[in-house]
This record gives sequence, C-alpha cells and structure tokens, in this order.
Amino acid sequence: MTTNVYAICVAACLALSAAPAHADKLDDIISSGVLRCAVVLDFPPMGSRDASNNPIGFDVDYCNDLAAALGVKAEIVETPFPERIPALMSGRVDVGVASTSDTLERAKTVGMTIPYFAFDNSVTANDKSGIKSFEDLKGKTVGATAGTYEAIALEAQVKAWGAGTFRPYQTQADVFLAVSQGHLDATVSTSTVAQANVKSGNFPGMSVVGTAPFDIDYVALFTLRDEYGLLNYLNLFVNQQVRTGRYAALYEKWIGGDVPDLTVNGVYR
Repeated sequence: MTTNVYAICVAACLALSAAPAHADKLDDIISSGVLRCAVVLDFPPMGSRDASNNPIGFDVDYCNDLAAALGVKAEIVETPFPERIPALMSGRVDVGVASTSDTLERAKTVGMTIPYFAFDNSVTANDKSGIKSFEDLKGKTVGATAGTYEAIALEAQVKAWGAGTFRPYQTQADVFLAVSQGHLDATVSTSTVAQANVKSGNFPGMSVVGTAPFDIDYVALFTLRDEYGLLNYLNLFVNQQVRTGRYAALYEKWIGGDVPDLTVNGVYR
C-alpha cells in the first residue's frame, strides 16, 4: 500500500469514528418519555371521545398499551383520516394507531407493520332510500370518508356500474350525518363503525342493511419506513398483544363477538 493510499484510509477511518452515533426513533421515544400516536377520534368504537371529551376506544387503548410496554407516557394526537400520514411525515406523531389499511401505495411512503386489526364492511342506508342490499346501491348517491379503504373500493364500484354518484367526505361523522339527513342514500363502512353509529342514536333514520362484497380490510400500525428498529418492535408488540390475550380482551371490551383472525390463509399464520 502506498503512503498516499494509506493516509487516505486513515483519514476516512478517523472521519467515521468522529461521526456522531445515530439514535433511531425507538431510542428517541424512550429517551423523550412520550409516545405520540395518531388516532382517529370520529371512528367509534376504534376511536372517539366520552362525555368528558376524553379519547376512548380500541385504538386509544392500543396506543396506551404500546406506551406502557415502552415505559413512556402516551399522547393521543387526534388525526382525521386524510391527515394520518401527513401527521407522521411532518413530525407531529411517532406512530399511527389509526385503523390504516396496509396498502402497497401507502407502503411507498411509510413503514407498515403486520395487521393488528381486521375489518369487514357493511352497508348503512337511509331508511327512506329503499336500499336493502349492496346491489341496491347501483344508481344511488353514495359516499364514504376520503382516503379510506372502503371509499376507494366504493368509488371504483360506482365507476364500474356506470350509474350513480360517489361523494367523499372528510370525516365519518360527516358521512353518517349525510346519510341520516338524506343527502346520501347510503354509505359503506367497517361493520364495527356502522353498528356503533346506528346504536348511538346520534344519526336517526338509517339502518345497517347488509354487507359489502369487499376484501377483508387488514389494518396496520405505521411509522417512518426507514425506522427498522421501531418497526421490528411494533411487529413484536402486535404479536405479543395476540399471544397474551390482550387483543381478545380489547375486542371484547369495545366490539364484542368473535375476534377477527389476523392471519391470511396461505400466506402466514
């Protein structure tokens, strides 16, 4: 090795050793003592507010469980559906616990975990619309919350039918209010949300009338896609929630009935 080459190698090694060590997001959260979770709070029973305006719901409890496992305090950051990923990218939150479908398009921007919940979808219709099934939506005015799995699927179906109108709304509350008031004939939403909103009594004049033939909507936690340490931790946390029975306990508390299977047949168990 020549003197010049040797000198260059030594200089490079010294530069590397002098560079500050990079603490990943997992370390940052633990050091800060706070976990900031993006949670949608107009999506009962996953997220909403009680009579005292405190955040409650499955996703709220899930964030609290995650914070407890990390040994930090949970901070619930109310985040409407369209703002979930922007909130992460702008640094307002650390993790999304926000019933976010694990689409390949979203995975281009954020890192997504294995599923922590799974939804099927229901049709909720205004009682005066005459709608009794999903097929009855053809030619009607329908809507859903912009950016959600069911909104994307429903809009595609309206286009495929070549009849009817699709309207996106900013929040679930806006959608169900529009159905209740007759501005929409019907909507498609997760079955948990549909039942919760009908039972609440806040939206009279509408009923759950059937199921929508969409694929099961698997949802994931998400964080910055290059934070491998945090993503690995989140995946293990989801696994532990199931193994310890906490997932089943939260499901019984907020929804009730048979716990959805988080596995995909033929892919993983």
